[in-house]
Amino acid sequence: MASEHWTGRVHSACSTVAWWCRLNALWIFFTLLGGVVMGIGPATVAACVVSRSRSRGEVVGVRDFAVAWRRELRGGTAVVGPVVAVVALLWLNYAYFAALGPRGDLPRLATLAALVVALGAGAYVAPMYAHHDLPWRLYVVRSLRFALARPASTVILLFVAAVVGFATVALPVLLVTVSIGAWLHASTWLCLRFFAENEARLSTAPDSGGPVRGLPSEPLRIR
Repeated sequence: MASEHWTGRVHSACSTVAWWCRLNALWIFFTLLGGVVMGIGPATVAACVVSRSRSRGEVVGVRDFAVAWRRELRGGTAVVGPVVAVVALLWLNYAYFAALGPRGDLPRLATLAALVVALGAGAYVAPMYAHHDLPWRLYVVRSLRFALARPASTVILLFVAAVVGFATVALPVLLVTVSIGAWLHASTWLCLRFFAENEARLSTAPDSGGPVRGLPSEPLRIR
């Protein structure tokens, strides 16, 4: 009995890693298929959509990813694209100020703080878009509000991102094999639970200032 339990855990772990690798390959392929600029947004949203489905025990395949990607060519680009652009710009500014030495310390630290906030808020955008039905212009605003109002949840997301990032820096081959898929699946899984917890708090304490208001409780159908 114990042996079966142990082998079951191993099988589950291997299945999860295999899924990360598959998701990683799909994200890279469809990002490139869209010429990167028009591919990264819909690929990220599609990854969140299929990750949500898999977390619910549903069977997902390449076709599900492709359908979600094609459907979100416009919406995914409009919502995720600006976030990627802002993070990239802040990173370039940080690298520039860091290269200036001591005279760049103040703007470097300010840029680093802005980058951390952008990464924290940005981690919610795609999962929120895949899960909640809001006007396009509100996803970034609500994600920023959620990130600042729920700092513990945001710290957890940033910690997971840092772990994946450090592992990838130490072993760059992970970037093209598993890192992106692991981050997308883990962040989606976490965000869905944070959203559910927020809705639970809203329903039990409607006058509380802790939960973030304005997020609908009903999830979208798979796009």
